[in-house]
Amino acid sequence: MSLAQLVRSGRHMSSRAATHLHGDLPSFGWPLLLPLESDGDLRCSALAVRAGIDVSVASRQVAALERAGYVERRPDPQDGRASLLRITARGLEALTTSRALRSEWTGTALAGWDDADAHRLADLVDRLLTDIERAVTASPPSAAGHHDPQAVAG
Repeated sequence: MSLAQLVRSGRHMSSRAATHLHGDLPSFGWPLLLPLESDGDLRCSALAVRAGIDVSVASRQVAALERAGYVERRPDPQDGRASLLRITARGLEALTTSRALRSEWTGTALAGWDDADAHRLADLVDRLLTDIERAVTASPPSAAGHHDPQAVAG
């Protein structure tokens, strides 16, 4: 399996979990709710950076999460013109339930694996994530912009 397929499987799992658990929780909810859970209240611009998306996209997605009751706005005490986003109890519940379902699916997928293989996979994934983060932060994107994502992932 290529890395691209693994990423697609992860996205599919996120989408299925969101649909299964909360029909109105969009698939983009997970990457926006996680930073609010871990970092606390954030401005939309900071949330966009943490989610790795454009501020205009984050703004539209946050508005949908707000309408669904997963996040709420409050005035920024540092700047009355701005607002901070906060995860709600409903948003926390969605993350908790989604984690449980993902854990169940992963446990089922790994049920036939022995402990050594499962630990080796976890170690290798941790190493890969560390190396990817190091590569991303160490070098700027190519000026030519002619990368073939399939060459890396395939």
